[in-house]
Parts: sequence; C-alpha cells; structure tokens
Amino acid sequence: MPFQPWAEKVYQQHKDNISRDDPEARCLPPGVPRMTTTPYPFRIVQTPGLTIIVYEGGAHVWRQIFTDGRPHSDDPNPSWLGESIGHWDGDTFVVDTIGLNGKTWIDEAGLPTTESLHVIERFRRPDFGHLETENTIDDPKAYTKPWSFTTHPIMLKGELMEYICQENNRDVEHLVGK
Repeated sequence: MPFQPWAEKVYQQHKDNISRDDPEARCLPPGVPRMTTTPYPFRIVQTPGLTIIVYEGGAHVWRQIFTDGRPHSDDPNPSWLGESIGHWDGDTFVVDTIGLNGKTWIDEAGLPTTESLHVIERFRRPDFGHLETENTIDDPKAYTKPWSFTTHPIMLKGELMEYICQENNRDVEHLVGK
C-alpha cells in the first residue's frame, strides 16, 4: 500500500489488535467501497435518475447513486456512504463517491480512510451470474498515490434476508484484541 506514514502506523495497530476497533463490528456502516466487499449479498434497483443499492448485511443500509446528470455538491455533508454520482460507460456502471466521513475502513484488515477519500467504482457483469467491481481509492491524506483493487461481490440468488446488527449487540465486549 502506498501509505502516508501515519496511516501505515494506524493500519499496523489495527492488525496488531486483531481489528478490535473495526467500526463494522459495532454495527456501524462499513462505508464505501467496503460495503460491496462484505460477504453479504445486495440488490441493485435502477430507475431513470437514481440507482439504489440495498445491502443485506453491514448495518443493513441502502445507498443512493444519482444518475440524473447532476454534479457533485460543492461541499457535501460527510456521511458513512458519501455522495455517489453514477453514469454508464458502455456496459460498465461507474460510480464516483465523495463526501465520506473518514470513520470507515477500506477492508476488514483495517486500511484507514480520511474525509478526503474519493472512490471510483466500476461495476461490470462479465456474464449473467457474475459481478466484477474495480475500486479506485484516492485519499491523499492517507495514501501517497491512488491505488485500485478488484472484487467479485456475491450475486443475489433469491431474496434479501433480514439482518439486524443494531439490535442488542452484546458480542462487542468479546472483541478484546491484544
């Protein structure tokens, strides 16, 4: 990883304490791009000006991706899932997200983020049963240069199931780390 020095130290702390401080373990949203890399399925609902992604796990949240041609806000209100603007590039759905709050991790290993995180996701279906997502991470406060990784999210077969993390989560006290 092209870490800034402070981010590498934080990442090492997360690894050393076995991800004890993982926000997702506390029923907080995993954020972008981690939301689509969790082992839970999701459903994509497309309308002419808005695409919604409903996630089964990871705090059971939904995400709005505006496809009505609007630009990003000049000063978006920082949030867990940010402000997402999407468009089609051939057969690839490109989602540009800013306005993230810097409280999330990029992955379960603890790659840190800041409020400067800018994520570009490129969703593509190589065939009917598979989805491929290329994620480009640009967070100059945490990393010295942009970097990318590709995932193959789980395709939904059937219906989303109810998943409630927020209700009476008593397992967090067992996350003692080192």
